Amino acid sequence: MKVKDIMSRDVVVATPEDSLESAAKLMEKHDFGMLPVGSAGRLVGMLSDRDITIRAVARGLAPDRCTVGDVMTDDVKYVFDDETVEDVARNMKDLQVRRLPVLNRDKCLVGIVSLGDLALSKPRPAGEALQSI
Repeated sequence: MKVKDIMSRDVVVATPEDSLESAAKLMEKHDFGMLPVGSAGRLVGMLSDRDITIRAVARGLAPDRCTVGDVMTDDVKYVFDDETVEDVARNMKDLQVRRLPVLNRDKCLVGIVSLGDLALSKPRPAGEALQSI
């Protein structure tokens, strides 16, 4: 089974120019802990609730005057949509992450895959990945 068969395709994306406040509101509205950040059709970063807390709030940056680009993680780990579910579970285990953006071979964002998606399709690899996180 391939990642494209289990990933979530309805992806909400922030831009580096968005205010941190507007990105946080998007995260609240959709109950996300992480948002992909895109520019010109390309994935340029990820914004997590931890990024907001550690890189903005803890440093006294005002969410209405700070941008997503100021605090996002720009070293993005990702998987391709044609990779196997087992490979992705192994990557999540090695990287110790619960979700990864999914790109096509043109490196355009096409989805997000989470441990929950993996668990629905392949409980054993997902469980093994979760144990190491």
